[in-house]
Amino acid sequence: MRAIWKGAVSFGLVNVPVRLYSATENHDVQFRQVHREDGGRIRYQRICSIDGKQVSYDDIAKGYETEDGQMVVLTDEDLADLPTRSSREIAVEKFVPVDQIDPILLDRSYYLEPDKTAAKPYALLRDALKAADRMAVVTVSLRTRVTIAVLRVREDVIVMQTMLWPDEIRSPDFASLGGNTEAKPAELAMANMLVESLAGDYVPDDYEDDYQDAIESLVKSKLAGGEVQEVPVAPQDSSGEVIDLLSALQRSVEAAKAARGEAS
Repeated sequence: MRAIWKGAVSFGLVNVPVRLYSATENHDVQFRQVHREDGGRIRYQRICSIDGKQVSYDDIAKGYETEDGQMVVLTDEDLADLPTRSSREIAVEKFVPVDQIDPILLDRSYYLEPDKTAAKPYALLRDALKAADRMAVVTVSLRTRVTIAVLRVREDVIVMQTMLWPDEIRSPDFASLGGNTEAKPAELAMANMLVESLAGDYVPDDYEDDYQDAIESLVKSKLAGGEVQEVPVAPQDSSGEVIDLLSALQRSVEAAKAARGEAS
């Protein structure tokens, strides 16, 4: 694994230098959009919805669309004035009971590895969290934006999980759950019996991603049967950036000719 961030956990007067690693990886099957006839990859161009022209990366800005459909264009200067922080500190704000953190608030997970010289204070924080059965609520600056997160222990390693802000959690306002939905005693008793009949421990190896396995088997069988498209390497001048450059040059030539009164 490659560290994506370096900093220090601070709690009280103790600083623990750490490195941050992504704790998860996505194994979802990724498909390419291709031309059915020859297997060539489909490429997309950046087209302005107003003038219909292709836009280069240099001319693309960030826009904020209001609820009534108006677009506010934000410049690099505007964004530079936003409140950001580049601190390398994971600051412990408080230690809270585990059951006070609703799992729906948890977002991305990261492993914290201590520097060699910080193994002892790292273990101290880890063991204190385990003994107290609490999570540490922290603030941390990732990619210049300050966010809240929690520290917890998993397999003797401290895990940091970033958290969503409360207003990012949608309200489950379902009309179908209103009215008379209370279960009768006999129904509840039967449901309890069903729960007990299916009760058990969670064993991760009991489950497998059969969809990914099926896709891999399908692809292997097609390769073995020769059902594969030999896609030629696209020439360099067909890339989006080159097209943007050629288009810009052409517009420049036309503008120069127009300035001299010459026909395009």
